[in-house]
Amino acid sequence: MPFSHHSHSGQFCGHAENTLEEVVQTAISKQMDLYALTEHMPREEEDLYPEEITSSHTAATLAKQFDDYFHEAQRLQKAYAPAIKLLIGMEVDWIRPTSLEVIQGLLSKYPCDLFIGSVHHVHNTPIDYDRKMYIEARERSGGTDEKLAEDYFDLQYEMLKALEPPVVGHFDLIRLLSDDPEASFVQWTGVWQKILRNLDFIIDYGGLVELNSAGLRKGMSEPYPKAEICKKFFARGGAFTLSDDSHGIKQVGTNYGRCLSFAEKTGITSVHFLEKGAATKDSRFPGISTNAVSLIELKKHPSFSYLEGF
Repeated sequence: MPFSHHSHSGQFCGHAENTLEEVVQTAISKQMDLYALTEHMPREEEDLYPEEITSSHTAATLAKQFDDYFHEAQRLQKAYAPAIKLLIGMEVDWIRPTSLEVIQGLLSKYPCDLFIGSVHHVHNTPIDYDRKMYIEARERSGGTDEKLAEDYFDLQYEMLKALEPPVVGHFDLIRLLSDDPEASFVQWTGVWQKILRNLDFIIDYGGLVELNSAGLRKGMSEPYPKAEICKKFFARGGAFTLSDDSHGIKQVGTNYGRCLSFAEKTGITSVHFLEKGAATKDSRFPGISTNAVSLIELKKHPSFSYLEGF
């Protein structure tokens, strides 16, 4: 049963394309069984992205946009129920300690099925938007990729402890705009120990780390996270889910074949997914259960040969 736990649309995200309904229709056309709608949470005024400022967005308009998204997602969930299982949630941005209050407010207002815990900023500066901003964040960390990675994984740990997100988004996003995105984290003892600390914490509370195929379409040889991280997480008893992190219809299911081949070579034998069910694991999300499917079974699904080419 192909699925994704992370997606965006141009209707509710300034750096994506297409409407939310078109994304859902594309997932159906590619025979996806379950798809999570997870638009970005509204951020505070000082954290607007360049395209949001150009579009005259404010914190208030982002909040209204998120409200519009949630109601549209609920409509689509009902309208397409016969064809696909849709989960409704959001991708949260952990930027500073005050992020906690904002996120808690959203979770209390909107009945989410899940949320993705992500870090896109270090020292209040985006680290995956463009190279210029990445370098700015790196300078604030001390001027090296190693120092910035240490700060990134410390901030991630802060997010994990505060939120215990059901799904942890693009675990090693910090490598995307670094000098060498293919470099091993093991070479940096301090960074590697922080990675292992974060993985162990995720295992302790029962979170899922996404195998995020977006790393492949962004030019890297491996999805998020790198193989060295995946091997450690799986060997320690960690559980993975699967995400395309699509930002429009062209990216729905993109590189799933490559992603699953990577998982097999890494030694991963199964992936997990969230769905509506009786056995609730996380009391914050009543009616949502966690299930697993083996990679062997997943690849037998009739859509796999189709998705393999993407």
